[in-house]
Amino acid sequence: MFVENDLKCMIEEKPLAEETSEKEKPYISPETRLPELTLKAIILGAILSVVLSAANAYFGLFAGLTVSASIPAAVISMAVLKAFKHSNVLENNLVQTAASAGESLAAGVIFTIPALVIMGYWQEFNYWETTLISMTGGLLGILFTIPLRNALIIKEKLTFPEGVATAEVLKSGETGGKSVQYLIWGGLIGGLFKLSDAALNLWQNLFEKAALWNQKVYFYFGLNLSPALVAVGYIVGLNISFLVFLGGAISWYLAIPIYIGLYGPPEGLTDPAQIGITLWGSQIRYLGVGAMVVGGLWALISLRSSLQGAFISGVQAFKAGSSHLKNKIRTDLDTPMSWVLIGIGVMVVPIFIIYLGEIRQVSITGVMAIIMVIAGFLFSAVAGYMAGLVGSSNNPISGVTIATILATALLLAALMGTGDPGRGAAAAILVGAVVCCAAAIAGDNMQDLKAGYVLGATPYKQQIMQGVGVIAGAIAIAPVLNYLLIGYGMGAPTPEHPNALAAPQATLMQSVASGIFGGGLPWNMVIIGAFIAGVIIAIDVYLHKIKSDFKMPVLAVAVGLYLPLELDTSIFLGGILAWLTSRYYKKHTSREKQAREQADKAGLLLASGLITGEALMGILIAIGIVVSNVDQWRIFEEPPAGSYPGLILLILITAGIYYTVIKVYNEKRSKDRNA
Repeated sequence: MFVENDLKCMIEEKPLAEETSEKEKPYISPETRLPELTLKAIILGAILSVVLSAANAYFGLFAGLTVSASIPAAVISMAVLKAFKHSNVLENNLVQTAASAGESLAAGVIFTIPALVIMGYWQEFNYWETTLISMTGGLLGILFTIPLRNALIIKEKLTFPEGVATAEVLKSGETGGKSVQYLIWGGLIGGLFKLSDAALNLWQNLFEKAALWNQKVYFYFGLNLSPALVAVGYIVGLNISFLVFLGGAISWYLAIPIYIGLYGPPEGLTDPAQIGITLWGSQIRYLGVGAMVVGGLWALISLRSSLQGAFISGVQAFKAGSSHLKNKIRTDLDTPMSWVLIGIGVMVVPIFIIYLGEIRQVSITGVMAIIMVIAGFLFSAVAGYMAGLVGSSNNPISGVTIATILATALLLAALMGTGDPGRGAAAAILVGAVVCCAAAIAGDNMQDLKAGYVLGATPYKQQIMQGVGVIAGAIAIAPVLNYLLIGYGMGAPTPEHPNALAAPQATLMQSVASGIFGGGLPWNMVIIGAFIAGVIIAIDVYLHKIKSDFKMPVLAVAVGLYLPLELDTSIFLGGILAWLTSRYYKKHTSREKQAREQADKAGLLLASGLITGEALMGILIAIGIVVSNVDQWRIFEEPPAGSYPGLILLILITAGIYYTVIKVYNEKRSKDRNA
């Protein structure tokens, strides 16, 4: 899920993966039987799934990015379960399995379903439709990847860096009580910052400068004053955050100035900032559409041989049925294939009914269901394999979903015609929604199963808990989205909701689907975006050829193209922060590697807390707006100091992250040297 998810948690997890040998025995031997699927694990996992899915839903709609919940959930689980007399690492593993499933489901939902509201097809998030689409899509993602566990984790021995990192955190569970303090402090700071900004209006949340000279030369700079965005940049690191900013720079420092130089500013606008925002929204952001489509297709082309192997392994596992379970040890026990087949069949039924209710033509509904199953399995395999290579944080979920919606829209346009563009676009988005939820869960599922493989967990119990997380998250997601819709609005700003949640991916999906049926897409921008993606791909291929440490995944640049520059800049600031901390201890000896890992963990938890705290406070503010029928509890109608108080506090928080990480690192080094 390319942080989009698409840019989730990448911070120094690969070294952990590299140190872990596949020949090592599991942390808990197969002969040892510990309580795993306990009542308290199920309850805690379901609660964390709801909380983290709600937080990710808000943050993804706000910033277009989501963050991995596995490590924060593992730390919270360890802290909570320590209060009970008996708990163990496998039980903790099941809790984080459920929690991270809810978080990943939220990404699949917010990338697609809000498009139905933005385009006006839905007036609100219909509870049963939203719940069933997300639940069945998520459960299909689990079922599709069950036969791939043996193929990708055991046979191909893929790295799954985030799964290994989560297992390492769980194995060091005795420090869980201390580590959780960073998560708590981050949450408090993020929540208070959001309250002061969004509700009390103590400062403006955007620092921006713009200028237009001679109606031809244009300049703009924007920085969103959100600690959570800086935290995202810190988590994903300098490489990815730079590429996101590069996409924004292409839009704002090349495309918009060139457009104004050729055609002049939009008629009737004089404010330089508004000129850039208007052009970006109506023209330039569609560069991201072309880049996303090409990026998604490139992901499939790049993985064609690996996907073929994964598909063959999956088919063989399905054919083997339950026979492969005979004489299996505990750590090899998957959900039986007969149950998987039955589950897939059952899940298709409610999806078919929803599609039929929207389309009202049995034959076309049947085509949609077939496309959904085929694309769902294919892209679940893509997500599972990509998670094994670079982590679920970097799965191209947005890209493959756009490819699904584009292909579905073209096919449906041929079958249905374009006489009812709203219904046709909605049909394509509904197919994409199920596929996106399935793919999002598939990548997360494989990471969790890898963590379980390292720890010595029982696979089918993990798969059950993944289902618990999906169901809990799906039940809660529609009310959360409705509160956010009423409290903030979604899509383009309106007089009623001037600070609407941008929902970048959903807006992009709506643009693609509606453009196929109703026209209106600026195809010249789409084509230019596709060309830009081609150039980025060529550069990335060259970098791989020369074995450069710097990579240029095209979807990271595509994300930056369609995110507002203010978000790209804040994320890049976090990436610079991560680079500074890494540079501080880069050249120390291997003996001090544990100090670096502990410092990285503290930074990761502090950053995750900032994101979660800001997101949860955003949801609470939205609920307060709905319940009290008051837009904001403003202290100032217009902040007297503008954005400067927020800018100063953001600088202090950024410096605080750096200081905390370096302090933890130096304390651990000193302790190890004195031992």
